[in-house]
Amino acid sequence: MASGIEETIGYAEKWAEVGDLSVRYLDWGGDGPTVLALHGLASSANWYDLVSPLLRKNYRIIAPDQRGHGRTTQARSGYDWQTLSSDAVALLDNLGIDRAAVLGHSWGGNVAINLAADAPDRIDALVMIDGGTFGARRASSQDWTWEYFKDRAAPRDVSGTREDFLKRMSRQLSICWNEQVARVVQTMVWEDESGQMHDILRPDNHAQVLRAMWDHPASDTWPNIKCPTLIVPAGPLPERANSEFAVWKREGVAAASMAIPSNRVRWIPETIHDIGYHKPRELAQVIDEFLTEVLPRAQEPDAEAGA
Repeated sequence: MASGIEETIGYAEKWAEVGDLSVRYLDWGGDGPTVLALHGLASSANWYDLVSPLLRKNYRIIAPDQRGHGRTTQARSGYDWQTLSSDAVALLDNLGIDRAAVLGHSWGGNVAINLAADAPDRIDALVMIDGGTFGARRASSQDWTWEYFKDRAAPRDVSGTREDFLKRMSRQLSICWNEQVARVVQTMVWEDESGQMHDILRPDNHAQVLRAMWDHPASDTWPNIKCPTLIVPAGPLPERANSEFAVWKREGVAAASMAIPSNRVRWIPETIHDIGYHKPRELAQVIDEFLTEVLPRAQEPDAEAGA
């Protein structure tokens, strides 16, 4: 039974035994089509806390802590795409859900595209939230080496006390910092006995994720996605519009859009990677518009089959 702030923000915190994992997930309720919401790297199910209340009227949002994240089991292995996809399918099985749409933010977008490709009979629609579009860069630039990629995607700085951590995060997320965001980011870290903060995602597990992203980039999976797909990139803030990273993102989005068989692109302008913190209403609106259009056709019974 959810209590305290969980009741205030509208979800029930639940647990499911999935293979060798004890998976913590948030269930936002509702009688509409199921939407499985996958968080990003070193994040948690709570990343969707500001977005899910805006979608729950029309959908049942299920947001799990993926393996090694949040309060789900700290598995020592299984950070490859096939295992992560299997985790998601097993959770749907555990909950008696035959079909769902899937959202994936950042690294969760990579997990989501692989889930959609590996289990096309279970996934009706895919939404890639500023993620899953960076696979082609490795082959297109001589500078894009494993060492460069590993350094760029290294774990964030979660050193110091809780106060130190929150001050640092408040600066990094100054454009949208508030009490809700402060609460959410604290679900991604833990405090040791001496009062020092640490990422919940262990460094060796983080390293496994990076290896999977490098060895099996998103571009390998794009052509195998069968369901309707919405790509939702974060448009850069004006001062970063011409940065190398912004150019790289545009190239990746264009490549993904060319390769995924049935897709559309909806940029959220002038925002940050964590769109769900900065512009949750805009993000919820584009997701709802897309799912409203594609899910009735995908989920309604096949009338012709009984004719």
